[in-house]
Amino acid sequence: MFSSITILVTYIILGVPAGVAGIPWALLTGDIGPLYRWSMWIVRTGLKLGRIRIEVSGREHIPGRPAIFMANHVSNLDPPILLPLLPYRTAFFIKRSLLNIPIVGVGMRIAGFIPVDRDGRPESAKESVEAANKVLHSGVSISTFPEGTRSRTGRLLPFKKGPFYLAMESDAQVVPISIWGSEQMMTKGSLRIKPGIAHLTFHAALNPHQFATREQLSKAVRASITSGLPQHMWSEEDEPQNFA
Repeated sequence: MFSSITILVTYIILGVPAGVAGIPWALLTGDIGPLYRWSMWIVRTGLKLGRIRIEVSGREHIPGRPAIFMANHVSNLDPPILLPLLPYRTAFFIKRSLLNIPIVGVGMRIAGFIPVDRDGRPESAKESVEAANKVLHSGVSISTFPEGTRSRTGRLLPFKKGPFYLAMESDAQVVPISIWGSEQMMTKGSLRIKPGIAHLTFHAALNPHQFATREQLSKAVRASITSGLPQHMWSEEDEPQNFA
């Protein structure tokens, strides 16, 4: 539990002053840059003190302009592991209920995080895609977990359609990301965090306009993500030879 307590205490001690000072500044000036950079420093510091190490490869694949980053999802540690590694600001698709968290929720609203309703209604999905398109056009990247939820087993789950509708409608490149190791440090349904090493790989960016359909793009993203995962995390439906 040492890592869990350390990270929590770090985020409270550093996060509350950051929110109290940074949120009013962002609201008054319209500039969220200082608050975002401060937040990323807090996230990195918490992970470091909690003895969470990160091994990264493929940074050269990160485009120099706003992009859509798509990663597999195996732990609540995935967002804090990924976000500080990106060289510029990004917004996440998040459950709408997270916007109700005191201070943090306000910060996520200001940062342009896109709320998602998991009611299965096409109208809800359309609203999220439209909001994400506005974020991209404002010069901010989008990060998303196309599985839509964390995998309990670590195996890659089926992808949702929304992120690929967004990709096909925008002119942003898609960067597939593989994450593994975090599933051993914080399992789904548990608040306990164990120290360890998370592995993250950025894969070559894909141009959505080179694919005839969103299904083809989805398969290409899935193939890239799977290629960076240990074989025991591959989906049972995916043929190993496709990712050799």
